[in-house]
Amino acid sequence: MTRRHLPNDDDISAFRQALQAAGVRRIAHNQADPGKPKRNDEAQQARRNAAVQNSTVQASGRTSDGRVEAVRPSEYLEFSVPDLPWRTFSQLKRGQTEWQAGLDLHGYTLEEARAELESFLRDASSQGLRCVLVVHGKAWGTTSDFPVLKSHTNTWLREWPGVLAFCSAIDIDGGTGAVYILLRKRGA
Repeated sequence: MTRRHLPNDDDISAFRQALQAAGVRRIAHNQADPGKPKRNDEAQQARRNAAVQNSTVQASGRTSDGRVEAVRPSEYLEFSVPDLPWRTFSQLKRGQTEWQAGLDLHGYTLEEARAELESFLRDASSQGLRCVLVVHGKAWGTTSDFPVLKSHTNTWLREWPGVLAFCSAIDIDGGTGAVYILLRKRGA
């Protein structure tokens, strides 16, 4: 049986002094910053305005607005094209593929969310981004008995030609309320 050494006050004081001498600062708050763009981010606001203007001019984009398969709030979503390497999809599902941009669809109407998602995917593809995160949430619709944005996002992403794969995120990035999306490389 091994005995644990409990530090005394001198040991704790020496440790804190060593940390201070090394330049380590105390954490201000106990919440991680996942690097998601803020709701009032200028680029996101400009993209939203363009998406809303674009949706009024052209009501239907590349994604359908028809019937969708309802999914449960806690249901894990996943999709991949048939020829995607297993290792690539496995890394995506484990959260090991770093996402380069994010979009939060909370607060959007269904049509706004659709236009925003299409605009975001177009922008990400044109910038050559490989993996993005979309937060769709798990909230039930006011007039339906299933999560509307989650169910529609699941359908829309399957129809988008530049999407190679998507899956529910790991817990730290939103869990089943968000998806990682693997995009096709430019020119591929």
